[in-house]
Amino acid sequence: MPNRLETYRVEAYNTAKQSENKMHDDKVAQRFGFSGGLVPGVDVFAYMMHVPIARWGRDFLSRGLIEARFIKPVYDGETADVDATEHEGVLTIEVFSRTELCATGTASLPASVPAVSLDDYVAVPVVAERKPVGPATFETGKWLGTAPRRWAGQDAADYLTDVRETDPIFAREGLAHPGLIQRVMNRVLVDNTILGPWIHVGSRMQLLSAARAGDEITARAKVTANYEKKGHRFVELDALVVANGTTSIAHCQHTAIYQPREQAAA
Repeated sequence: MPNRLETYRVEAYNTAKQSENKMHDDKVAQRFGFSGGLVPGVDVFAYMMHVPIARWGRDFLSRGLIEARFIKPVYDGETADVDATEHEGVLTIEVFSRTELCATGTASLPASVPAVSLDDYVAVPVVAERKPVGPATFETGKWLGTAPRRWAGQDAADYLTDVRETDPIFAREGLAHPGLIQRVMNRVLVDNTILGPWIHVGSRMQLLSAARAGDEITARAKVTANYEKKGHRFVELDALVVANGTTSIAHCQHTAIYQPREQAAA
């Protein structure tokens, strides 16, 4: 029988109010029909990760699988309830805010780390000069890189505060929160072009090794799809996220609306 876990309750926090992505700005987001600036999807994803981390601990951080789809916005200062049910080793996760279903996902713990070859993912530098997004920016089959990112010391602690994570495993074992991997996946987009307001709509992440606080993290990403749906322009990425240039820490698929309908029509 499915086992319903205790609800994890978070006071959501918009970490990106000053971001280049103005979809996190109240006034701009309202022009796109939202009530205010969106809490970043990668941070809502981090809220969802709390449940499998609490359930499986370091094992999940070393080889866990989690995916999520973001349906409706979560707003700054509002309560986000993360509900989960476990059945046959799979957690079904839902995020509710304002009584609305805002995100859905699943998490599980594979018996072993899947084999993923570093050599299959091409390391390329970010563009020398970012230019406004255009038809060739996310051409299918194109390889994209990211500038290296590190979260060490106070930066790592501040991130945990920002995403409301209180599990002691990170400080106790010196580990990096996997939500940081998702932040690097967002950088695949913004390190390579100048975007207008855009929205992260879904991700799948297979963890391959527990990252440590202070690791230098980069992504090797390939554009696997670029298409229009209901007036929005979508991009899909397949990426290997690497620590210190040598250690594969996650295999990710990442989907974003890089040109929302309202913007495309402007």
